[in-house]
Amino acid sequence: MLTQPNKDLTAGSKNNLHNSKPIVYFVSQSAFYMDTPHQPLEDLQHIKKMMERSSRFISLSGLSGIAAGICALAGAWFASQKIHCWVNGDCQLSLLITSNGFELINDLFWIATITFIAAFVSAFIFTYLRSKKNGTPMWGTTTVRLFWNMVIPITVGGIFLIRMMQLGEYQLVAPGCLIFYGLALVNASKYTLGEVRYLGYGQIVLGLFNLWWIGYGLQFWAMGFGVLHIVYGVMMWWKYERK
Repeated sequence: MLTQPNKDLTAGSKNNLHNSKPIVYFVSQSAFYMDTPHQPLEDLQHIKKMMERSSRFISLSGLSGIAAGICALAGAWFASQKIHCWVNGDCQLSLLITSNGFELINDLFWIATITFIAAFVSAFIFTYLRSKKNGTPMWGTTTVRLFWNMVIPITVGGIFLIRMMQLGEYQLVAPGCLIFYGLALVNASKYTLGEVRYLGYGQIVLGLFNLWWIGYGLQFWAMGFGVLHIVYGVMMWWKYERK
């Protein structure tokens, strides 16, 4: 004789199975998070890196700063061969140009131009290599913002200094270069590594001091564009690229 299953027993079994599902889910989730206790922190760090990549150009290489500084020191040395009074710190460019004519201006112009090209090319190469290594694009929206925030103060400063030279105020060229370059770095720092801001502050401070030590323009120029860049580059390499 066939017997019907106990309806109460069957219903109770179904209810127990249904009630056990949340328990199983909770246990499995707890075990998962116990195996990866740092998962939330790693997720936050990953999100932070993604946000930095989208809002800041983080591929600047410390080696770029070192190379630019070396080029600047080399340019300062070549300029010193044309301006011998730099040793005594009594260089008055206005008097030198008056006595030597435009030949000195031409020599200094080409030294500055070659120095800038060498520094720019070397900085570009090292930055490109780091960008390729990190898998980040070299050119994008952030790079465009960085470029314009950097180039506008430099362009305005360049026009200002050209006009100063037309008026015969050559002694203000060195401090002017440092000050406007520092302002450009501070202005562009919000789109790249924060340490760039402090490099800008250093350039501005040196430029302001140079306003009261006019005869030492070449030394201040070498310290700002040369020594500060090398120190900055070493610090950036040690912090971000040493691994």
